[in-house]
Amino acid sequence: MPILFAVLHLLGILSLTRRASGSDSSVTTPITCTTRGADLTEEKQLVLCPPNCTLWRVSVFGSRVYAAVSSVCGAAVHQGVIRSSGGPVKVQKLQGRQNYLGSYSHGVQSQALSRWTASFTVAQSVHVPQEVSSQIATTVLPASGPGLVKKTLKKPVKKITTGGNRDCQMEIALLLDSSNNIGQRRFNLQKNFISKLAVMLRIGPNGPHLGVVQASDTPRTEFLLTNYTQPKDVVFAIKEIAYLGGNTNTGKAIMHTVESFFQTGVRRGHPRVIVVFIDGWPSDDLEDAAVLARESGINVFLVPVAKPALEELGMVRDKDYMKKAVCKDNGYFTYAIPSWFGTTKHVKPLAQKLCSVDQLLCSKTCYNSVNLGFLIDGSSSVGEGNFRLILDFITAVARSFDISDIGSRVGAVQFTYDQRMEFNMYDYPVKDDALRALQGIPYMSGGTATGDAVAYATQNLFLARKAGPGRNFLIVVTDGQSYDDVRGPALAAQKEGITIYSVGVAWAPMDDLQTMASEPKDSHTFFTREFTGLQQFQQPLVRGICRDFTEAN
Repeated sequence: MPILFAVLHLLGILSLTRRASGSDSSVTTPITCTTRGADLTEEKQLVLCPPNCTLWRVSVFGSRVYAAVSSVCGAAVHQGVIRSSGGPVKVQKLQGRQNYLGSYSHGVQSQALSRWTASFTVAQSVHVPQEVSSQIATTVLPASGPGLVKKTLKKPVKKITTGGNRDCQMEIALLLDSSNNIGQRRFNLQKNFISKLAVMLRIGPNGPHLGVVQASDTPRTEFLLTNYTQPKDVVFAIKEIAYLGGNTNTGKAIMHTVESFFQTGVRRGHPRVIVVFIDGWPSDDLEDAAVLARESGINVFLVPVAKPALEELGMVRDKDYMKKAVCKDNGYFTYAIPSWFGTTKHVKPLAQKLCSVDQLLCSKTCYNSVNLGFLIDGSSSVGEGNFRLILDFITAVARSFDISDIGSRVGAVQFTYDQRMEFNMYDYPVKDDALRALQGIPYMSGGTATGDAVAYATQNLFLARKAGPGRNFLIVVTDGQSYDDVRGPALAAQKEGITIYSVGVAWAPMDDLQTMASEPKDSHTFFTREFTGLQQFQQPLVRGICRDFTEAN
C-alpha cells in the first residue's frame, strides 16, 4: 500500500506539471488522502483518490461546502461522492466564507470552522481515469555472453557504532506529532527523520539513551529510555510506531513526559531533553507544561515543521507558544524545518545542538553541576569517634547531589599539620563509590594548620577540574584554633572562583571561621558546640550551595 501511495503522489506531480504547460483539463490527477483543497492548482480539477482514506482519520471542515484546509478525499467520502474504495472526484474551488458547519456523514466526522479564506465543493465524475499501476518498471539487462564474467559491485555498508557517543551522554525523549494535522504520509516522513537522528546521535549504552512519546488526543509512550540501547533496535522500534491521529495536544504530552516518562530508567546526573516535533501548531496550551519541565531541570527543544501560513494564524491559540515552550527563549532551543520533504540536511545540525551539553541550561542545576571539595580536620582534638560524625555529615551533604562522570564531582583532603589527598574530583565518578570513599577515610591525628590546608586544596583539589562561575565549593570542617594564618589562603582561593563554607565545632574560633568564609559571611558560616549538632547544617548547607550556583548562573 505505501508503494501505491508513493506512485500516486508522483503521478499527481507529473499531471500537475502537464496541466501547467497547457495540457487537457480532463486529465485525472492522482492525489493522496491528505491532499488539501488548498494544495490543488486549478479552479476546476479532476482528481483520483486512493482507497482506505477513512482509515487515515483525515481532517475535514464543513458540510457540502468545505474549507480549503480540508482533505479533498475526506470531503468526497463525507459527501458520498466516493466510498472507501476511492475513485475520481470533480473539485470546484470557491471563495472563502464564514460558519462552516460540522456534521457526521458516511463514516466521516467533519468539524465546524468559524471562517476560512478559500473553499471547495466535490462532485461525482463520469470520467474513467487512466489506470494507474503500482508496479515498478524495470529494465532487463542483456545476458552475459560466453567468456564474460558478471561482477556484482557491493556498496560499502556504513557500520553503526554500538557503544554510544561518550561526548553526548544524555536522556532524550522524542515527542512526535501524531495528530490529524500531520497525516499518515508526513507522519512516516517524521519517523524516517528521527530514525536518522537516532543514528547520528550514536545511541548506545555509554552514549545518549532515547525514548519516544506520541502527542495526540491523549499522549502515549511508545518505548522508554532503557528499552533499546542499540541504534538498530531503536530504528526498528521507531519503524513499528503506529499513527494515532486526533488533536495536537502537545502541552498535555510534555506534561506526561515530565511526570511519567522520566520516572523510569533515567541515569542520575545526565541531562534530560524533550525534543518536541510540531506539524503546524498545537491544539492546547504549552505554558504550564513548559514551566513544569524547566522546574524539573528538563531541556525542551521545539522543532516546528511547516509553520502556519498567514491565513492559518487565526487558528493558533497562542502565537507565542514557541517562546513559552522552550527551555530558554534565546534562539538556541528552537530548530525550524520548512517541510518534511528533504529533511536529511537538518539531521546533523539538530544532533549537534542536542549534544552541546554545556548549552543545556535547564538541566544545569546545582545538583548536577557543582564540584564539592571537603577539607576535613583530622587533628588530635577531634578524636576517632567525633571524626566518624564529621564523615557522616559530609557524606549526607554529598548524597544530596547527582554525582557522576558528567554531573557533580566530589573530592576530599584531610589535614593536621600536614595535608593528605584522600581522593580527587576524578577518582570516583560513580555516586555510591564516592560516598563509600568518604565514609572510609582513615583518621590521621596531629596538629591544626588550616591555612596551609586551604592553600593545598586550592592548588590540588580543583586545579584539574575546570568549571564555570559558582561551581567550585570548598567546605571546611574544623574543631579548633589554626596555628597559621587563614586569611591569605582563603582570599587566594576565592580569587580562583572557589566559594568557601566554614563549619566550626567545639573550640573553633568564630573569627577564623568568618575570615575563611565567602561573602556574605553570615550565610557561609556555621557553628555548633557538639559534633552531634553537625547534621542540622546538612540541608542549610545544600540550599546555600544551590543559592550560590543559581545567583552565579
